[in-house]
Formats: sequence, C-alpha cells, structure tokens
Amino acid sequence: MRLRALLETDALGLRLLGGEDELDRSVRGVMTTDLKDPSRYLAGGELVLTGLAWYRVPEDAEPFVRILASAGVAGLAAGEAELGDIPDDLVQACSRHRLPLFAVNESVAFATITEYVVRQVSGERAGDLAAVVDRHRRLMTSGPAGGGPEVVLDLLGSDLDLRAWVLSPTGRQIAGAGAPLESGLAATLAGEHLAATRTGRRGPHRLTTGGTTYSLFPIRNTGRGAAPASRDVRETVLSDWLLAVEADASDWPAARLDLLQGVTQLIAVERDRRDAARTVRRRLAQEVLELVQTGAAPAEIAARLRVAAPVLLPGLGTAPHWQVVVARVEWDPESGSGVVDGGPVAQALLEEILVDPATMGADSADRIAVAHHGDEAIALVPLPVGPLPDSEDEGQAAGLGLHADALLATVREPLSSGLADDGRLTLGVSAAVHSAEGLRGALEEARHARRVAAARPGRVCAAGHHELASHVLLLPFVPDDVRRAFTARLLDPLRDYDRRHRAELIPTLEAFLDCDGSWTRCATRLHLHVNTLRYRVGRIEQLTGRDLSRLEDKLDFFLALRMS
Repeated sequence: MRLRALLETDALGLRLLGGEDELDRSVRGVMTTDLKDPSRYLAGGELVLTGLAWYRVPEDAEPFVRILASAGVAGLAAGEAELGDIPDDLVQACSRHRLPLFAVNESVAFATITEYVVRQVSGERAGDLAAVVDRHRRLMTSGPAGGGPEVVLDLLGSDLDLRAWVLSPTGRQIAGAGAPLESGLAATLAGEHLAATRTGRRGPHRLTTGGTTYSLFPIRNTGRGAAPASRDVRETVLSDWLLAVEADASDWPAARLDLLQGVTQLIAVERDRRDAARTVRRRLAQEVLELVQTGAAPAEIAARLRVAAPVLLPGLGTAPHWQVVVARVEWDPESGSGVVDGGPVAQALLEEILVDPATMGADSADRIAVAHHGDEAIALVPLPVGPLPDSEDEGQAAGLGLHADALLATVREPLSSGLADDGRLTLGVSAAVHSAEGLRGALEEARHARRVAAARPGRVCAAGHHELASHVLLLPFVPDDVRRAFTARLLDPLRDYDRRHRAELIPTLEAFLDCDGSWTRCATRLHLHVNTLRYRVGRIEQLTGRDLSRLEDKLDFFLALRMS
C-alpha cells in the first residue's frame, strides 16, 4: 500500500505536515517506538508511529529523523497527545531528509493505525494473521502487564501455531505456552543466543538440535536504565532475555518477522516492570552494605535488617540467618574491546542466578537483594526457617543455606558462552550468620572465597566458605610470576616427557597423591599393575629430583598441581 492511501483514509485522521512529493512510497509494515535510537528494530519500509516521549529539546529532532531516513522508513506519524502541536524542529528535520511527516490527532489510537496498516499491507498476512490483529491491537494498548508474557505466547500458539518460551540468559524459563522446555535444552538455547550475540550477529539466531529448529529473538531492555544502541554489547548480553520459537524463521516473510519483533517489545515491557519491582530490595541491600562497610554499630545494622526482613521474607517476620554472596564479572583488558563497568553487569547476573528455583526455591524472586559496590555485586540473602533445596544436612540451621557449586551447576554452560574468550565470572559464598554482628565477617569471608575462585581456571568459578580453612585460601595471594616459576620447575619436566613418550606421568602423579600414596589403591584406580605404577613413580622422581615418600615433596607436588 502507499502512504497516500493512509492520508486519504478519513478514519485514521492523519494530517500531512511535509513530504507531499514522497506520498507514493510503499508501506511494508508499521512500528511504534519512543526510543531515541530505534535503528536495531527497523528493516525499511515501515510507517513509524511515535508519541514523542523521546523529544526533550530541539536538538533531539535531527538525530532521530536521520536514523529513520538512513533505515529507509516510509514515513513518520507523530502523535499530538504528548506535546500538542508537532515541534517545528521535527517538521524541518523531516523536510531536510525528505521524510513524509504526519500528525496523529490525539483522538486516534496508534492501535487503530497499526490495525489498518496490518490489514492492508499483505494478502499473505490477511490469511495468516487475520485472527491476530484484533488481539494484537488490544495488547498494544494495554501491554502484557494484565497477564504477563504468557498472554502474548498464548496468542502465538493459538493464532500462528507457534510454540514459544521466554528464557533468561542462564536458560531459566520465565514464561511459556504449553509444556516447559527441558532444562538442558533451555540452557543450550540460551548459550547459543549468548554466543551469537557476542559475535555481533543480528537476530533472530537459529539452532537445530534433536531434529528441531529453534529461532532465537533478543528481548532488549527498553526501560529508563536500558543501554543505548551505542553501548558495548558486553554490558547487556548477560542480562537480556530471549524469545525461543520452535520454528525456522529464515524463510519467514517480513510481515511475520515484524510481528515477532513487536511481541518481543511487548515482553520487554513486562521485563521493565519486574526490574522496577527490584528497586526497593536493591536499595535495602545498598543501605545495609554501606552500614557494614563503614563500621556502623551492630544495633544500627540490626535495625536496618528489621526493616529489610519483611520486604525480603514477606509474612515470615525476621530472618533467622543471613548469607552474603559476592560476584565479580571481569573482562580481559588486553582484548582491545574497551573498558566495561563490571558492577552493574555482575549485579544483574547475580540476581538472575539467585532467582533460580532449583537453588533458592520457587519464591526466591521476591527475596533477592543485590547491591553493587565498584566492580563487585553483593547479595544479602535471608534464609527462611528450614533447609533450602540444595541442603544436604537438614539438621543444621537453615541447611547452612547456599552452596557455591550448586549456584553455578545449571548456569555454567550458557554463561561461559556469553563471557566468550575475554570475560570471567567469579563468585564467593559466606557461611550463614544469625546476627548483625556477623555480617561484616560474612562479607569478608565471601570476598576471600571469591578470590579463591578467581585463582581457578575456567570462565565461571565459585568457592564457598568451607574452603577457607584449607591451603587453597593461600593460593590466590601467591604472585603470578612465583606461581608460574614454582609449577614450571616441578611439572614441566613431566609434561615434556609425557608429550614425547605418552607416559601419562601427570595423571599418575595426581592419582597417587589423591590416594594418599597408597600403591594398591592407586594401581586399582589406574587399572595398572603395581610394578608398572612403581616404575612411573620412579620416573617422576628421577625427572624432578624429588622423593614421593617424603611429606614435603608430596606437598610441593600437590600445590603445584593445584596452581597449574
């Protein structure tokens, strides 16, 4: 259809403000936006509807129109409800860029224009999406807040026969129509989405697994705290949701892709609403953290905790125990990709990890309080009466709460994809404490545990308070050059020998130490004859000049293996 047809439709009440010579442009879709930079959602040929919420000063008009013109949109329709008359600066900018501009009377809803364009644009859409239009119009007017993302996903299932799920970056299912995704598949889809996003490829991304193809659409954060398009992808990749659709979108017409793009925008509204609900909990965590770090009196901290407890544990009064979790996301400064503030990234990611029902229980989303201080994210976790799902000792108070390994059990794979080759997530967990006096020690304990995790290889690592009573507490504080020299002196001769002779001296050494020097147990574990094991150990001693019957030499080998 042509722009001229829209102008001639009395029911739409459009008034032309400029661009009369361009009215024969074809309209291939419609998009509603109040973003300053909507370029990522534009494919060309759209009629763009805007309520002008992005317009604050006259200088805002030129860059907005330039973006639309560069994307090849058909025209711009601006609503009069927000500002009354359309600003002259916008009219002049559209004239300079030869972009047709319409005024939309405040009595006409954008949903009416959207419905009309959708009905007229494509005969294919008329058959495929006729049932969707009316419901889509109602959703565009009310947003998904009335029923959550499930309302939108039900529409896709009933009217387009598309099964779809909303997933977090860790693979946690946030919403879905019909049967839930198997957790392993959800983690795989999230990992593929994160990996593709890090490469800069535009969505939707596709993945075929088990004979089924899924298309993955990003759900961008569009709230006040959203990152503009110019921001580094690393600032959002670990927090954005995604829409997984059981279909191959590679051959979809533009009309259907436009509709799915609109669906992701509707779900983004719900995401913004949920983020806003965390504001109070974040502020409470920040206030408690500041009191703890500035050395406030325990009575003052306890008073603040009494205020926080009803919010974090609704209906349960005060929390019998608290835990502290510290996380840090770090990016390799030598990657050449610029500096990224890791604090907000770690905060969003730690919130996501802690709302996993497998870790914290089904109601955990209502009691997560995470603040960030510098590059650290710090969670204050109240423990309700009774053990948490991952507790192994129900007789201990509150099951001693969270365990470091359990926190990362289901998220390590997808997060490693999002961190790619230049990022790391390290996490430390304190023991449970039962009073305000213990919080300062818990915070330091969690920080020390995180340093222990940082000394380990891998993109996603965690350590708990129980590891702080062992030698591993000392390892993170050994300078890197000392670590390298120590391990090279002991292990390099064995590695070189293994490369030349495939003798497996390093695995033999690890097993021998793990079996506390027992020849019989070690030979059984390695499926070797004891004489063969004695030969290998003798070769280790010969190459290194050490004696594995001496405690000191055993300890040196043990530490070298842990630091390598």
